[in-house]
Amino acid sequence: MNMTSLTRRRCLTLAAAALIAPATQAQNAKKKKSGKASTPPPTKPPLQPVDITKLPEGTEELDLFLLIGQSNMKGRGVMPDEPKRDPRIVMMHLKDDSWYLARHPLHLTGDAKTFAGHDNAGVGSGLAFAETITAQNPKIAVGLIPCAVGGSPIQAWQKGAKLYDEALRRAKLALQVTAPVKARIRGALWLQGEANANPEGLAVHEGKLLKLVDDLRADLSEPDLPFIACTIGEMGDPEKLGGKAAMNKILLDLPSKRPHTACVDARDLKTHIGDNVHFDTAAQNEIGKRFAAKYSELTKQ
Repeated sequence: MNMTSLTRRRCLTLAAAALIAPATQAQNAKKKKSGKASTPPPTKPPLQPVDITKLPEGTEELDLFLLIGQSNMKGRGVMPDEPKRDPRIVMMHLKDDSWYLARHPLHLTGDAKTFAGHDNAGVGSGLAFAETITAQNPKIAVGLIPCAVGGSPIQAWQKGAKLYDEALRRAKLALQVTAPVKARIRGALWLQGEANANPEGLAVHEGKLLKLVDDLRADLSEPDLPFIACTIGEMGDPEKLGGKAAMNKILLDLPSKRPHTACVDARDLKTHIGDNVHFDTAAQNEIGKRFAAKYSELTKQ
């Protein structure tokens, strides 16, 4: 190849790069502006099955907890390198309703053996919650019932709506299959509000939240069921947080509206996965510990 041809090729390459660069930059800027951030996929399948009709060695009871809300309850934090495998903490798989050793992501939508069909679920607060309360009381085992769905408004968590009815079905099924060990639903953890942090949603949110608490307690025949909410994240531009701040006021007021309820205050947790919305792993683990502290206060454990 002569120098003229080489020079021409270099010119064409530089010209192409000049055309591609702005497009790539525009795509990156658009992605950044959209606030979207990806969560690495789960690794090291399969889930490890457990016999939910038998208590783990050294335990005396199985306590069941509903995990409900939207994507921050589902969790988007980066998973640890090695999955948790504590025989005292188990989870009900979202897709097959079977029981396995609990591990991240608790809200796994993929196949239990291969993880095929997984989505963006990552580390949420549920496992840290379970680890904290089992450390405080080694004689209990914990069964987590993940039900959260990303982006879901509180309307979807009203009695008769799809997500409420599905959570109730899973809770009742869990009670049915754990009858041999006389398990009970001991609480519901709630992290939701981003989808309704707007004028229209805020106007009706408190009423719908209180109805959710009342209906869950009635439908599960647990009139004093502990219901623990958590504030949504207040990350990003302070001038744009008015809706989130108003939502958090509603959530923090919950204990004054219903007995045996609490609200974790997570407004000080500012670390996220890069989108100013989803708490990162460290924040989620802290929220789990705070859920456990509120649970201990409500139950005097």
